[in-house]
Amino acid sequence: MKTIFEYIPIKSHGLVNQYLVDYPVKFKISNKRYSKHGDYRYYSNGDEQISVNSNLNPYRFLITLIHEISHLVAFKNYGRNINPHGKEWKETFKSLMNPFLKVDIFPENLLKTLKKHFVNPKSSTDSDFELSLALNRYNKKQGLYLYEISLGKIFKIYNGKVFRKVLVRRKKIECVELNSKKRYLFSPLAEVELLEN
Repeated sequence: MKTIFEYIPIKSHGLVNQYLVDYPVKFKISNKRYSKHGDYRYYSNGDEQISVNSNLNPYRFLITLIHEISHLVAFKNYGRNINPHGKEWKETFKSLMNPFLKVDIFPENLLKTLKKHFVNPKSSTDSDFELSLALNRYNKKQGLYLYEISLGKIFKIYNGKVFRKVLVRRKKIECVELNSKKRYLFSPLAEVELLEN
């Protein structure tokens, strides 16, 4: 069974291990989830668990791991009534992530984008188009993203539903599901399978 250290850059192992000693938590490596890269859970019996998706590249896995550890630390330091991605979490995330922002852990071109992101980190790396695009370059399997296909094209997503790309908005792409005719907003970085049309 793989440990988390097999999923993250080698030069990050020492500091990650220290965080896990300082903030003990159950850890789970999950199968790919389309709705999130990871999560932090607090159970009524006091147990805490962090899960991170197994399909992430080492850089996204590390960022997601520290993102979730930051939830644990922020709740411990500020109490459970804080906004999950509010100022307390942001400051905690920045503080815990800062020691990793070095060229021996992240490639230089990615590091530049990461430093920009961590001026004011968002609730998800997927909310930062530039960072998400930079991270996706390190995926083993390069997929096709919605922003790459032309308007009017028909595509399929992971659950088999088929859509037509109809409108590019400022941050989202509007698409129509062909069966129901309902309109949905997608991230430009949604992975799609282009169908013949």
